[in-house]
Amino acid sequence: MNTTIIFTVTTDLSYDQRMIRICTSLANAGYDVTLVGRKVSSSIPLTDQLFKQKRINCLFEKGKLFYAEYNIRVFFYLLFKKIDCVGAIDLDTILPCYFISQIKKTKRVYDAHELFCEMKEIVTRPAIYKLWKRIERFTVPKFSSGYTVNQPIADEFEKMYAVHYKVIRNIALLKDIQYTEKKEKFILYQGAVNEGRSFETLIPAFKNINCKLIICGDGNFIEQAKQLVADNNLGDKVIFKGKIKPEELSVITQQAYIGITLFENKGLSNYYSLGNRFFDYLHAGIPQLCVNYPLYKEINDQLPIAVLIDDISATNIAAQLNNLLANEVLYNELQQNCLTLRQTLNWQNEEKKLIQFYKSTLG
Repeated sequence: MNTTIIFTVTTDLSYDQRMIRICTSLANAGYDVTLVGRKVSSSIPLTDQLFKQKRINCLFEKGKLFYAEYNIRVFFYLLFKKIDCVGAIDLDTILPCYFISQIKKTKRVYDAHELFCEMKEIVTRPAIYKLWKRIERFTVPKFSSGYTVNQPIADEFEKMYAVHYKVIRNIALLKDIQYTEKKEKFILYQGAVNEGRSFETLIPAFKNINCKLIICGDGNFIEQAKQLVADNNLGDKVIFKGKIKPEELSVITQQAYIGITLFENKGLSNYYSLGNRFFDYLHAGIPQLCVNYPLYKEINDQLPIAVLIDDISATNIAAQLNNLLANEVLYNELQQNCLTLRQTLNWQNEEKKLIQFYKSTLG
């Protein structure tokens, strides 16, 4: 009988490209994989995958009551399931995974997509930070097996909790690019519309850019972002598309002219980030405007694929995007570098480390 792995997330599964990649790779490697998430009022029907999917209904959809209710429901779901290994994806589902692994005497793995307590929306709220930090200090040292998305975050976990986590980067799957005529130039932001993503300066910058900004995603800053558009009279320039299914988002990304990867330097999670969108733009063959933080610089130093900036003011964002829109020589060089680098920097290569990790962990 195949080894059973159950992963827990707080997303509604449909748009979670990272977990779809991970679960598909492990299912292809012969594991019996289930991904557990939540169902919300806006959830769309699930797409069939090679792995099992389970959505849990909750009375609450946000805030402390949601996290409390969801963790309790996940605990009881796991309690009655056959499990060889339970995987907590980030800190917000780690408690039920820990207690279940103790009760059932099963393997447990921590998959840390980021330094959860160092996200801007956590680190800037003392009471919230204290609560999550207590959970982190209680649980993470008990998860000796784990992995994260880059070496600096792995180093932080080792420094804080003496756990030695592997590095498995969240890189896009190498697929053929469907070349289509770009009918109009537009700039794309894809991913979570959350605090700390520099919307306060990105959106006003478009007052001085003769190009549209398309935003594909949702998050805890979406209402503020829409208000910024209204305040700056940019309703005809900044378009919100909401959440887009991965296969549709891939098409939109390939049609874009420039991608955006911006984070405020508020908390180590942003500073040590290596966002999904960074690799999605790379794999779509489109140059991007990106913050000059260590992990992005490390990749860009291999082969320039992005314009890196330290100054994320509206004035500088506008200047850099206008230059990239007008400078065809620079644009073509970055674009060609994307097409070259994607041949080696892809999930097909990265998943080998994922499969080896689970073989070593589960035997």
